[in-house]
Amino acid sequence: MAFPEHSKHDKLKIVIVGGGVGGLGLLRCLSTTIDPKKHTVILIDARPAYVHLISSLRLVVSNTDNLIKRSIHPYGDHTFRNKLAGNGTFIQASVTDIKFNDTGKGGQVILDNGGIVVYDVLVLTTGSNLPYPIAFPTSTKAIEEYVKARQAEFAAATDILLVGGGPVGIELAGELRDVFPSKAITLIHRSSHLLNAVYPDKFRIAMQKQLQDREITVLTGDAITMSDTATSQVPKDGFITKQGKTLKPDLIPTWGMRPNTSYLPSDLLSSTGHVKISPTFQLPAHPDVFAIGDIVDWNERVNASKVVRSHAPVAARNVLLYLSLREAQGKDSIDILASKDSAKYKGTTEAITISNGKLCTSGMSYLDVLWGIMFGGWITSLSSRDLAVSRLSYLTGYKPV
Repeated sequence: MAFPEHSKHDKLKIVIVGGGVGGLGLLRCLSTTIDPKKHTVILIDARPAYVHLISSLRLVVSNTDNLIKRSIHPYGDHTFRNKLAGNGTFIQASVTDIKFNDTGKGGQVILDNGGIVVYDVLVLTTGSNLPYPIAFPTSTKAIEEYVKARQAEFAAATDILLVGGGPVGIELAGELRDVFPSKAITLIHRSSHLLNAVYPDKFRIAMQKQLQDREITVLTGDAITMSDTATSQVPKDGFITKQGKTLKPDLIPTWGMRPNTSYLPSDLLSSTGHVKISPTFQLPAHPDVFAIGDIVDWNERVNASKVVRSHAPVAARNVLLYLSLREAQGKDSIDILASKDSAKYKGTTEAITISNGKLCTSGMSYLDVLWGIMFGGWITSLSSRDLAVSRLSYLTGYKPV
């Protein structure tokens, strides 16, 4: 499909789909490097505000620290700073389809409200489809009501089952134990140790012991059978696990996360639904389309810090390089992968911080350097107390009142 050409007076449009840490991190990079005379930026997100996912588990458990105000930052003029000031637009909508230009020179983003956004370069950073209880809706009022409803559910429950011993399940267990010291909390995980094999067994075992020390039951090497659409509904007779244990919880708040890529054709995706990319973060079949964050098919564990500090700077450099080379060479499609000036992503050091609530000196951190360095509860708790909420304005540009 071919689209009308730009007028020579039109600014080139950089369209970013996804206003999470990937989109905001990219905006932060572009805000000091973009040419405001040549380029304009459009940010598209389904929600009217950025929801800080690092603090979201604490947010849905209780109203501590006024997180409902401090960890939800609306998009607005403040989102576009420095060279982007007056040169950026936010659109609240969900993307349903991408119409690629056969020439490789721009395309169209199709929105659920019927709108069409034309792009010269497109950056996809739509993250993951979040599971219950952090599947936040798409209006500020609805988000606040959703949070209050989840807090009420946790308060009313007596026996809570967490499915999946990844970072989300572990951190939610810790937040629950902080607020509800006497509730029964069980964490079930399919593998023989918590987390996954990216991390050494000693780290995974130490994390499990911390949970057990807080009287959280941990079942490893076991699983229950639930449909992918299950939320908090529990069968009347409970569950029998694959190892034969009977569980009768009254609330199941977690399930798995999947990349939010349903708007893309399957030939651009891996078997797990992640976007296939080159080291420049471009889609090989569409060099004017980039992808970063949770959705990319790359052999690493993606976290917010990695996306902001590593993915976003590489993508920002390559987006502007692509546009400048296309203009200089007068070609529709440019191979920046072959350019010595392009940034190539080679991965970064694996590092993770997992909190175990706020109240105890607990949690674990791991840095994959030398022999693999583990940090215990005291150091990790320095991060757990605030969960980076106080530093959010650096990313979003918004300052809560």
